[in-house]
Amino acid sequence: MTRVAAVDCGTNSIRLLVADVDPATGELTDLDRRMTIVRLGQGVDRTGRLAPEALERTFAACREYAEVIRELGASRVRFVATSASRDAENRDEFVRGVVDILGVEPEVITGDQEAEFSFTGATRELSGSDHLEKPYLVVDIGGGSTEFVVGDDHARAARSVDIGCVRLTERHLVRDGKVTDPPAHEQVAAMRADIEAALDLAAEVVPLHEARTLVGLAGSVTTVSAIALELPEYDSARIHHSRISRGRVRQITEWLLSSTHAERTEIPSMHPGRVDVIGAGALVLLAIMERTGAEEVVVSEHDILDGIAWSIA
Repeated sequence: MTRVAAVDCGTNSIRLLVADVDPATGELTDLDRRMTIVRLGQGVDRTGRLAPEALERTFAACREYAEVIRELGASRVRFVATSASRDAENRDEFVRGVVDILGVEPEVITGDQEAEFSFTGATRELSGSDHLEKPYLVVDIGGGSTEFVVGDDHARAARSVDIGCVRLTERHLVRDGKVTDPPAHEQVAAMRADIEAALDLAAEVVPLHEARTLVGLAGSVTTVSAIALELPEYDSARIHHSRISRGRVRQITEWLLSSTHAERTEIPSMHPGRVDVIGAGALVLLAIMERTGAEEVVVSEHDILDGIAWSIA
């Protein structure tokens, strides 16, 4: 057994997994898995820089995570940073802060590397499932970007495109500094056009229509699942490997994009940090399902964090 700590710092959230990994048996045992909404990508699409307040929120979460890692005695730590820190002019400031707090340098990975980690984390435990056909199409809908990966036991083709829930919300749904509540029809139409253009780019590299099983990752997808299951609170165990039909995803997406902030806040399984961006994330999922013809999405709570943990071991 190797006790490892994996940190995934994305555009909307930063997450920690401390786990015991046994490469010989292929087992990964969670000791601590947590997520904090820090919105590191606040304004990056517009300014090209990480905002000071976004950096401070992220560093505060890093200090909390450093304490957990020390308490649990992880022998190896890997910190992976994704879309927002790839795009930012001042990412060196971000790197210095993480090194000071955690003692490891964040790896600002490419979209293709991000996709590989996501695929490994999501599908490693699915490989023995007789009821799920291969190849898989794994889609990781993040805050700044979405990764598409097609593969069987290993990834065969991958592409990252800039259609994350935070990026799309800031690009299309913000007026006068506030998220439109609810958005106008033309705002949603412009956002959908942006998504379709990004799907065209993904399809140039990834054979989207070859996939037989769609696997969806990250907070937008898991939140849609929680809503579909009508959970009284967020429940990872019930969400993990749930199957949500395309019709149900369409119904939820249409409601999210026509609801008010107050109505979305009342959803018991909704994290407060997702209230303003969940409509955009759900629309990305729906567009993918419609483009690929997927009748359902298999939702996974295991994703890039698990892939990072396996890479350490």
